Amino acid sequence: MRNKYPAPTPDFICGHCHNFVSAAISLAGVLNRNHCPYCLWSRHLDLYTGGDRLCACKGAMRPIALTLKRTNNKYAPRQGELMLVHHCQECGALSINRIAADDDNERLWELYRRSLHGLPPALRGAADVQGIHLLEEDMQSLVRARLFGQNQAEAAPLPADCLECV
Repeated sequence: MRNKYPAPTPDFICGHCHNFVSAAISLAGVLNRNHCPYCLWSRHLDLYTGGDRLCACKGAMRPIALTLKRTNNKYAPRQGELMLVHHCQECGALSINRIAADDDNERLWELYRRSLHGLPPALRGAADVQGIHLLEEDMQSLVRARLFGQNQAEAAPLPADCLECV
């Protein structure tokens, strides 16, 4: 009988920051590790489903924004899981990926803040066409709470000049 779960992703060296990345489920909290927890960059590997590794592109995927995973509950639009949005630097594809347990929350916050005003309109339009709703300024409390806990949800925002490039 075939196992319904794909084989776990092997450890790897990040193609962007060159750090060692463990794909151990006990660290990442996800079955298919697809991005670096330090710089958040990924590699275009999956074609149809997470872990299938069928994509021929293999290009570097830059983290560009955060989104919420869609749910079937139309009355709870803010209930989805916080997800990373990646943009392939080779073929231009966009994909959403689960945030892993060991991802750098400060880096995720920086990514969110930078995405509010730093994305080209064409990239925002491409996300909209694919049904990827990039998180806007009005989601700041939700993002902060998901990354840093409820007590930090209303904390003052970080100044824009302290954001470094991911």
